[in-house]
Parts: sequence; C-alpha cells; structure tokens
Amino acid sequence: MPVAESVSLSERVVPETAEALADVVRSAAAAGTPVYPLGGETALDYGLPAKTPGIGVSLAALNRVVDYPARDMTITVEAGITMAELARTLAADGQRLPIDAPLADRATLGGVIATNQSGPLRYGHGTIRDYVIGIAAVDGRGRMFRGGGRVVKNVAGYDFCKLLVGSLGTLGVITQVTLKVKPLAPASAVVACDVGDWADAERLLAALVHSAATPAFVELAAGSAWQGPAAAARGVARLLVGVEGTAAEVRWMRDTLERELRELGAEPHALDDAGAATVREQLTMFPARDGAPLVLKAAVRPSCVTQFAALVREIDASASLQAHAGNGIVVARFAEFTAGDVSRQLIGRLQPAAAAMGGNVVVLSCDAAIDLTRQARWGSTGAAGDLMRSVKRQFDPADVLNRGRFVY
Repeated sequence: MPVAESVSLSERVVPETAEALADVVRSAAAAGTPVYPLGGETALDYGLPAKTPGIGVSLAALNRVVDYPARDMTITVEAGITMAELARTLAADGQRLPIDAPLADRATLGGVIATNQSGPLRYGHGTIRDYVIGIAAVDGRGRMFRGGGRVVKNVAGYDFCKLLVGSLGTLGVITQVTLKVKPLAPASAVVACDVGDWADAERLLAALVHSAATPAFVELAAGSAWQGPAAAARGVARLLVGVEGTAAEVRWMRDTLERELRELGAEPHALDDAGAATVREQLTMFPARDGAPLVLKAAVRPSCVTQFAALVREIDASASLQAHAGNGIVVARFAEFTAGDVSRQLIGRLQPAAAAMGGNVVVLSCDAAIDLTRQARWGSTGAAGDLMRSVKRQFDPADVLNRGRFVY
C-alpha cells in the first residue's frame, strides 16, 4: 500500500543520528503532532490507516554496522539496515540471522522487529524476538532508552527487547539492535508431497511431530497462487518439509522423511536444488504478494491448522493458503472479499473460529475500499487490552507514535 493510503504525512524527515531522531520526536510531542516511523515501507498496510496527518520519520540513514565481533556470534547494527544488507554482512563470516522476511532488499531490521515478521524458518529457528538481545529506541517523549546488552548472557534491566517486538512502533522508534546470530547451514533440502484432503494433511502433520528428522520448516501450500514445485499437482494442498545441516545430515534427514511419509501412504519426493530454491522464495514472499483483496493471518493451535484452512476454503474456494503448520500459523489470501464480507465472514466466522481454536486473526492487508474497524483488523484484545493501553501511556502519554494504527 502506498504511504499516502496508510499514513498521512505533513512532512518527511531523515535523521542521521539517534539524537537527531529524538529531537524530532521531542518537538512533535510538544506540538501534539503524530510521528510515523518509516523503514523500508514494505508493511505499511499492516495496521489501521492513520487518520491524523503527521511527520514521517525515515530510518534510512540509520543503517550502519556498529559492532560485529563475529567470534562471539553477535552483531550490533542500526535499525535502518535492510535485511538483505544484514544477510550479506553476516554471510561474509559464514553466519546468518535465520529470519526469512519478504522483500529483504527493502525491509529494514527495525521494521521486521516492529511488525514481528517471520516466515517458514520459525519452526526450526524461532522468531525475531529470540534473537534480539539488546535494543535502543526513542519513546514518545523523545527520550532515548536502552534494554539488554551486547552479550548473550546479559540479564540486566527490564526486557525492553521483547516488549518492543511487534509493538508497531507505538512504544518507541527503534534505533539500534544487538542480535545473536547462527552459522550458515552448509546444506539444505526440501521434501514435497501432495495431500488428498484436509484429513490426510492432518494425519501427515501429526506423524511429522514424531519424525526422526528435525525439520527447519513444515509448510502447507494450497491454491492457485502457488506455482511450479510449490503447487499441488492433485488434492487440496502440497506439504513441503525443509531440512538443514551438514551434507551428511541433510541426506539422512531427506531419506528419513521420504521413508516415513511413504509408510503413511504418501508419495514424497525430494526437490532438486533449483526447485528447492524456488519453493523457499515463494514461501518467503507469499504474505507480501500484491493482488488479493484481503490477506489475513491466523494463529491457532497446530492441531487446528487444517480445520482453519478448510474453513477458509469453504468461505472462498479460490483462496490461496500458506500454513506454517508446525507453529499453528495460517496465512490466507482471498480471491474474493467485499466490504459486506467483513461482518459476515471475518468477524462473524473467522475470528470466532480462531478464538475457539485457542488463537486469533489479524489482517495483514486489504483493499483500500474495505474500511476495517479496529475490531475487524486486530480482533478482540480481551483483558490484555487494558494492560497494553497502560504500557502505551508509560512510553507515549501523548499518543504521538503511530497514532491510531495499532490495537489501542
């Protein structure tokens, strides 16, 4: 979504230091003017459109590597660094941050943290909150604050690192981050098989819990949005299981998965290197692709993934789905969805179904013509809403940061 459709900017500034950014926020707070943090502008349609014009604060100039003691397997960088540049820096020393964010050449680390983005690798490697060990930010008063540190075992102070993850820039504008990192995997492989129906998918997923292999990702892909080796040739979906490790480990896990799935009546096959690379790219990019009137993300119990997927396809038989099946995450891209479907399908069926499955539904993006309320966009916050609003008041009493875009 273009900036103009998600945030209304009276001006845009590009501070070159954290101190300069703090000055901007301090002045805006004194004037009661909203501040809208901007990273790579790849996820601006996540959250409610801003109603009040304000200052767009770009982190583009805060993109430096501050400290990289590779032998300690940590790195400190400014929040405006792109995920692609961070990956290149780490790869030069045989390391990586295993967070597969889409549009990595534009997406910034600060934006990924603020939106809590993660992809297929969350099954084997966790999410961004597992890697942030130190953080610096500017609160809604224009005050700079820090949490954590530059060493993995640092336990001093409040855990601002996890508090700021997923807060959509409403508690503080992140300026600097220290991450723990991992070695690059020497080898990888993807095993694929089609599933005939959702009951078949659930049976295979349940069996994978007890697999002797250790998957890096377990994905279900369904619908016409998938192409090539990611698309099911028959049945309702394609099961895609990725493994990583040394060449010997990968060969053993690949063969083990093929044998286990074959014993369950499936017809698995390992993709060639080109096919595996294509699949990984499609899996990473799926939530960010254009062209769907509504894209939502449901978080449910892993045992309920296929049940929720079946409900989505019941509502829209042409919808395309991606499930991080081992984590209980379902991303659905609707082919048809109108303003009238918001109350009837989103609020009336999908949100209650996810709640009954121990989870929730949030909207990742939608057509500008579909005007969503806070309830429709984020779902019910329940008793946690009061706590979140209380925390917001402590960090941003004048409601300057990303005003009106989050759950409060």
